[in-house]
Amino acid sequence: MKLALEIAVQDVAGALVAQAGGADRVELCSALSATGGVTPSPALIESVAGVGLPVHVLIRCRPGPFVYDACEIAVMVRDAAWAMEHGAAGVVFGALTAGSLFDVGAMTAVRDAAAGHVSCHRAMDVVINAGGADAGIDALAQLRFSRVLTSGGATRSIDGVDVLRRLVVGANGRLEVMAGGGVRPSDIPALAEAGVDAVHLSARSTVNTGLPTGPGGGDGSTDVTDAEIVRAAAKAVGPKFPSGEG
Repeated sequence: MKLALEIAVQDVAGALVAQAGGADRVELCSALSATGGVTPSPALIESVAGVGLPVHVLIRCRPGPFVYDACEIAVMVRDAAWAMEHGAAGVVFGALTAGSLFDVGAMTAVRDAAAGHVSCHRAMDVVINAGGADAGIDALAQLRFSRVLTSGGATRSIDGVDVLRRLVVGANGRLEVMAGGGVRPSDIPALAEAGVDAVHLSARSTVNTGLPTGPGGGDGSTDVTDAEIVRAAAKAVGPKFPSGEG
């Protein structure tokens, strides 16, 4: 079975690069480099959905810990419902208790708002690093999440490959395990060998525009989705069809 390739993008241009390079879907977020990703704007969601690739929208109302109060959860439930009503194929969400367990109430509310089309993001890595890898994967299966994005608790997925392998066994087909976190195209064969269902990478490079930004505007550089990295990742994932098909 072919691995799915997901590219994290921040704009329409990135989604077009991902599509041209052979990605299967995109995760859409804003401020990825600065914050680790937050919920994109409504207009951006609609625009990227119009590209034609399945779009999974990050639902994260702010940077920082994945422990949310009731007001924050209410906003994210509304964000999830809006995204699904305006072209998203799914949403990406995670919420934790102060004890590094999944917040079942918050996770259920967002799942229901997204009609079940929901992946858990790298909040799973917090659970893993608190010693809850097995319980975490069982909790997500019981919550009927479709997929989990994780590095296996490591800074880079390639360093968490043994844990990823364990998660695949624990998931036992109940949800997809997607490797993400510092993934490079050269890592993909080893991640595939671990049995994951998909790989996720941002495929970013930084471009210095040389343009003035004014006080408080940063250094004039910007992140872009790198077509060469996307193509290399797609090549490492392999052809879309087994030999003789398609």
